[in-house]
Amino acid sequence: MRALIMAGGLGSRINLGEKPLISLCGQPMIQYVIDAFITAGLEPVVAASPKTPMTMNWCRAQGIDFIKTESGDYINDMVDAVKILDERHSLFVCVSDIPCITAEIIIKIGEAYRFSGKDACSTWVPADVVHSFRCSMPYQEQVDGVNACPVGINILRGDLIAQPQDELQILLNEPGIALNVNTRDDLAKAENFLKRQSLKKSPGF
Repeated sequence: MRALIMAGGLGSRINLGEKPLISLCGQPMIQYVIDAFITAGLEPVVAASPKTPMTMNWCRAQGIDFIKTESGDYINDMVDAVKILDERHSLFVCVSDIPCITAEIIIKIGEAYRFSGKDACSTWVPADVVHSFRCSMPYQEQVDGVNACPVGINILRGDLIAQPQDELQILLNEPGIALNVNTRDDLAKAENFLKRQSLKKSPGF
Protein backbone atom coordinates (compact mmCIF):
# COMPACT_ATOMS: atom_id res chain seq x y z
CA MET A 1 0.00 0.00 0.00
CA ARG A 2 1.17 3.52 -0.76
CA ALA A 3 1.40 6.31 1.79
CA LEU A 4 0.86 9.79 0.38
CA ILE A 5 2.69 12.32 2.58
CA MET A 6 1.21 15.78 2.12
CA ALA A 7 4.00 18.36 2.14
CA GLY A 8 2.72 21.31 0.14
CA GLY A 9 2.16 23.82 2.93
CA LEU A 10 4.60 26.61 3.68
CA GLY A 11 3.99 26.76 7.43
CA SER A 12 3.55 30.52 7.78
CA ARG A 13 2.55 30.30 11.45
CA ILE A 14 5.84 28.76 12.50
CA ASN A 15 7.89 30.91 10.08
CA LEU A 16 11.03 28.74 9.93
CA GLY A 17 11.19 28.09 6.20
CA GLU A 18 9.50 25.20 4.45
CA LYS A 19 7.65 23.35 7.17
CA PRO A 20 8.47 19.75 6.11
CA LEU A 21 12.20 20.52 6.31
CA ILE A 22 12.21 22.17 9.74
CA SER A 23 14.95 20.50 11.77
CA LEU A 24 13.83 18.43 14.72
CA CYS A 25 16.45 16.61 16.82
CA GLY A 26 18.86 16.87 13.91
CA GLN A 27 16.74 15.77 10.98
CA PRO A 28 13.89 17.21 8.87
CA MET A 29 10.43 16.80 10.39
CA ILE A 30 9.13 14.97 7.32
CA GLN A 31 11.85 12.32 7.73
CA TYR A 32 10.17 10.99 10.89
CA VAL A 33 6.87 10.53 9.05
CA ILE A 34 8.52 8.86 6.05
CA ASP A 35 10.58 6.53 8.27
CA ALA A 36 7.49 5.46 10.22
CA PHE A 37 5.64 4.45 7.05
CA ILE A 38 8.67 2.63 5.63
CA THR A 39 9.09 0.71 8.90
CA ALA A 40 5.39 -0.19 8.75
CA GLY A 41 5.98 -1.72 5.31
CA LEU A 42 4.36 0.97 3.17
CA GLU A 43 5.62 2.85 0.11
CA PRO A 44 5.81 6.60 0.84
CA VAL A 45 5.29 9.21 -1.87
CA VAL A 46 5.61 12.90 -1.01
CA ALA A 47 3.16 15.42 -2.49
CA ALA A 48 4.90 18.81 -2.65
CA SER A 49 3.74 22.05 -4.25
CA PRO A 50 5.13 25.33 -5.63
CA LYS A 51 5.26 26.49 -2.00
CA THR A 52 7.78 23.76 -1.09
CA PRO A 53 10.45 23.58 -3.84
CA MET A 54 13.24 22.79 -1.37
CA THR A 55 11.23 19.84 -0.09
CA MET A 56 11.19 18.47 -3.65
CA ASN A 57 14.96 18.98 -3.88
CA TRP A 58 15.42 17.17 -0.57
CA CYS A 59 13.28 14.23 -1.75
CA ARG A 60 15.30 14.06 -4.95
CA ALA A 61 18.59 14.03 -3.01
CA GLN A 62 17.30 11.34 -0.63
CA GLY A 63 15.89 9.12 -3.37
CA ILE A 64 12.34 9.53 -2.07
CA ASP A 65 9.52 9.43 -4.60
CA PHE A 66 7.62 12.69 -4.93
CA ILE A 67 5.10 14.42 -7.13
CA LYS A 68 4.37 18.10 -7.66
CA THR A 69 0.84 19.37 -7.21
CA GLU A 70 -0.20 22.85 -8.19
CA SER A 71 -2.41 24.63 -5.68
CA GLY A 72 -0.90 24.26 -2.22
CA ASP A 73 -4.44 23.62 -0.95
CA TYR A 74 -4.55 20.38 1.05
CA ILE A 75 -7.75 18.81 -0.31
CA ASN A 76 -7.21 19.82 -3.92
CA ASP A 77 -3.59 18.68 -3.80
CA MET A 78 -4.58 15.34 -2.28
CA VAL A 79 -7.12 14.66 -5.04
CA ASP A 80 -4.67 15.79 -7.71
CA ALA A 81 -1.89 13.63 -6.26
CA VAL A 82 -4.04 10.49 -6.27
CA LYS A 83 -5.01 11.19 -9.88
CA ILE A 84 -1.38 11.80 -10.89
CA LEU A 85 -0.40 8.50 -9.28
CA ASP A 86 -3.37 6.82 -10.99
CA GLU A 87 -3.94 5.08 -7.66
CA ARG A 88 -6.93 2.73 -7.85
CA HIS A 89 -6.45 0.97 -4.52
CA SER A 90 -6.58 2.08 -0.90
CA LEU A 91 -3.78 4.34 0.31
CA PHE A 92 -2.77 6.18 3.45
CA VAL A 93 -2.86 9.97 3.29
CA CYS A 94 -0.91 11.68 6.07
CA VAL A 95 0.19 15.18 6.98
CA SER A 96 3.94 15.78 7.22
CA ASP A 97 3.87 17.65 10.53
CA ILE A 98 3.24 14.83 13.04
CA PRO A 99 6.84 13.72 13.67
CA CYS A 100 5.95 11.59 16.71
CA ILE A 101 4.00 9.08 14.61
CA THR A 102 5.27 5.50 14.83
CA ALA A 103 5.10 2.38 12.69
CA GLU A 104 3.10 0.67 15.45
CA ILE A 105 0.38 3.32 15.24
CA ILE A 106 0.26 3.04 11.44
CA ILE A 107 -0.05 -0.76 11.62
CA LYS A 108 -2.86 -0.46 14.19
CA ILE A 109 -4.78 1.92 11.92
CA GLY A 110 -4.28 -0.30 8.89
CA GLU A 111 -5.51 -3.40 10.72
CA ALA A 112 -8.64 -1.62 12.00
CA TYR A 113 -9.38 -0.37 8.50
CA ARG A 114 -9.06 -3.79 6.90
CA PHE A 115 -11.23 -5.40 9.58
CA SER A 116 -13.97 -2.76 9.14
CA GLY A 117 -14.57 -3.41 5.44
CA LYS A 118 -15.30 0.28 4.91
CA ASP A 119 -14.04 2.41 2.03
CA ALA A 120 -12.09 4.87 4.17
CA CYS A 121 -11.01 5.71 7.69
CA SER A 122 -9.98 8.76 9.67
CA THR A 123 -7.91 8.85 12.85
CA TRP A 124 -8.86 10.81 15.95
CA VAL A 125 -7.48 11.37 19.46
CA PRO A 126 -9.45 12.49 22.53
CA ALA A 127 -9.62 16.27 22.80
CA ASP A 128 -8.28 16.20 26.36
CA VAL A 129 -5.12 14.48 25.07
CA VAL A 130 -4.70 17.20 22.44
CA HIS A 131 -5.27 19.87 25.08
CA SER A 132 -2.47 18.42 27.21
CA PHE A 133 -0.02 19.08 24.34
CA ARG A 134 -1.32 22.24 22.69
CA CYS A 135 -2.81 25.58 23.68
CA SER A 136 -4.95 25.82 20.54
CA MET A 137 -7.63 23.24 19.83
CA PRO A 138 -8.44 22.06 16.29
CA TYR A 139 -11.86 20.97 15.05
CA GLN A 140 -13.71 18.61 17.40
CA GLU A 141 -16.57 16.16 17.09
CA GLN A 142 -17.94 13.21 19.00
CA VAL A 143 -16.30 9.86 18.21
CA ASP A 144 -17.45 6.85 20.22
CA GLY A 145 -19.06 9.25 22.69
CA VAL A 146 -15.81 11.19 23.24
CA ASN A 147 -14.92 14.74 22.20
CA ALA A 148 -12.14 14.08 19.71
CA CYS A 149 -9.87 15.86 17.23
CA PRO A 150 -8.67 14.61 13.81
CA VAL A 151 -4.93 14.06 13.50
CA GLY A 152 -4.42 14.04 9.74
CA ILE A 153 -3.96 10.29 9.18
CA ASN A 154 -6.48 8.78 6.78
CA ILE A 155 -6.96 5.84 4.46
CA LEU A 156 -8.92 6.43 1.26
CA ARG A 157 -9.80 4.47 -1.85
CA GLY A 158 -8.04 5.95 -4.83
CA ASP A 159 -10.77 4.94 -7.26
CA LEU A 160 -13.31 6.90 -5.17
CA ILE A 161 -11.11 9.90 -4.38
CA ALA A 162 -13.44 12.49 -5.92
CA GLN A 163 -16.55 11.36 -4.04
CA PRO A 164 -17.70 10.76 -0.43
CA GLN A 165 -16.54 7.45 1.03
CA ASP A 166 -18.06 5.30 3.77
CA GLU A 167 -15.70 6.04 6.65
CA LEU A 168 -14.52 4.32 9.80
CA GLN A 169 -13.57 6.75 12.58
CA ILE A 170 -10.71 5.32 14.67
CA LEU A 171 -10.23 6.80 18.15
CA LEU A 172 -6.71 6.30 19.53
CA ASN A 173 -5.39 7.45 22.88
CA GLU A 174 -1.94 8.13 21.43
CA PRO A 175 -0.23 11.32 22.67
CA GLY A 176 2.37 11.20 19.89
CA ILE A 177 -0.14 11.85 17.13
CA ALA A 178 -1.96 14.52 19.14
CA LEU A 179 0.86 16.94 18.38
CA ASN A 180 0.72 18.59 14.97
CA VAL A 181 3.63 21.02 14.74
CA ASN A 182 2.12 24.39 13.81
CA THR A 183 3.98 26.75 16.15
CA ARG A 184 7.43 27.05 17.70
CA ASP A 185 5.93 25.93 21.01
CA ASP A 186 4.60 22.79 19.27
CA LEU A 187 8.08 22.22 17.85
CA ALA A 188 9.67 22.39 21.30
CA LYS A 189 7.08 19.96 22.69
CA ALA A 190 7.65 17.53 19.84
CA GLU A 191 11.40 17.65 20.43
CA ASN A 192 10.92 16.91 24.14
CA PHE A 193 8.55 14.05 23.33
CA LEU A 194 10.99 12.47 20.88
CA LYS A 195 13.84 12.79 23.36
CA ARG A 196 11.80 11.06 26.06
CA GLN A 197 10.86 8.25 23.67
CA SER A 198 14.51 7.85 22.68
CA LEU A 199 15.51 7.52 26.33
CA LYS A 200 12.88 4.84 26.88
CA LYS A 201 14.37 2.81 24.03
CA SER A 202 17.95 3.18 25.25
CA PRO A 203 19.57 0.04 26.73
CA GLY A 204 19.39 -0.02 30.49
CA PHE A 205 16.63 2.55 30.77
